[in-house]
Amino acid sequence: MGFLLFIGRRVVISIPLLIAISIASFAIIVAVPGDYVDSWIGQTMAQTGQTRAELMPRADALRAELGLDQPLPVQYWIWIKNIVLSGDFGQSFAQSRPVSEVIGTRLPRSMAIAIVSLVLGQTLGVLLGIYAAVNQYRWGDTVATVVAFMGIVIPKFIIALIMLYLLAFVWHSPYLGSLYSPEFLVQESMSLAKLWDLFLHVWPILLISVWAGMAYTTRMMRGNLLDVMNAQYIETARAKGLSRRKVLFKHAVPNALHPVVMNMGGRFDYMIKGELEIAIVLGVPTLGPLILSSVAQRDMYVVSAIFLLVAVLLVVGNLLADIVLALIDPRVRRATVSGGK
Repeated sequence: MGFLLFIGRRVVISIPLLIAISIASFAIIVAVPGDYVDSWIGQTMAQTGQTRAELMPRADALRAELGLDQPLPVQYWIWIKNIVLSGDFGQSFAQSRPVSEVIGTRLPRSMAIAIVSLVLGQTLGVLLGIYAAVNQYRWGDTVATVVAFMGIVIPKFIIALIMLYLLAFVWHSPYLGSLYSPEFLVQESMSLAKLWDLFLHVWPILLISVWAGMAYTTRMMRGNLLDVMNAQYIETARAKGLSRRKVLFKHAVPNALHPVVMNMGGRFDYMIKGELEIAIVLGVPTLGPLILSSVAQRDMYVVSAIFLLVAVLLVVGNLLADIVLALIDPRVRRATVSGGK
């Protein structure tokens, strides 16, 4: 019962945070000079040769139709009220479709890539961190440290640009700028052949995202495990005659995992943002290119909705990290239960 109360309190605490984030994300988008109508005026002038003065009557009517003539607090209130009451994220100005449809076609792709990258990155990072700590100051530790530092200090978009050059000009890969080959576009059901074709298109994103996620976890796990291995209770376990493997995996590793597990709550948000950055460079049709085009077109409801969804994922990720930590550590679980009474 206390554990459920703990989860309930975390959910309740998250509500004001999400409200603040929604206000901030909406304010950031509308703070940019101009709106969608200004973008429409520029495009129409370039296409038709009409002057701004000639387009102003139609622009004023369009601004009133879209509700952009309302004060910003009123626009925000209408937007957030529709989300809470009916799940309506508004209308995409550029595509003349509900935002939920625009995002709905791309969000599952970004989520799947982020989840796979998170699981692989954290798992490989933990294993490599354990290996580096056990082989401290040896060649294995040196190689792991170099790989981790490169993944941390090199920006992901730089790695993506290098990968794009290799794919386009060195390997002449046909799998660029799409998720499926033409023969699989009309196939609705998923098959092994279609899944393999999908992997051939997205493996560069997975490789870069996994490397970036693995790098930080490797450094964290290595440092945590080295600290734990010098703790008094580890010396006591060794003095009792326990094998080196049992001391490592039963006593040292579980305690060294605590900061890694807590960090995973924020890593999911990081993997989503990292996927956006890489997808923009590689031109893969996920949320990344959609954000870029929506910002350019001042399609504020699309961008605000994506920011809000990423914030929700961050909150959910931290909540899941707390739950996992309580499950793997009896001390945290007992403290959680007693605190909820």
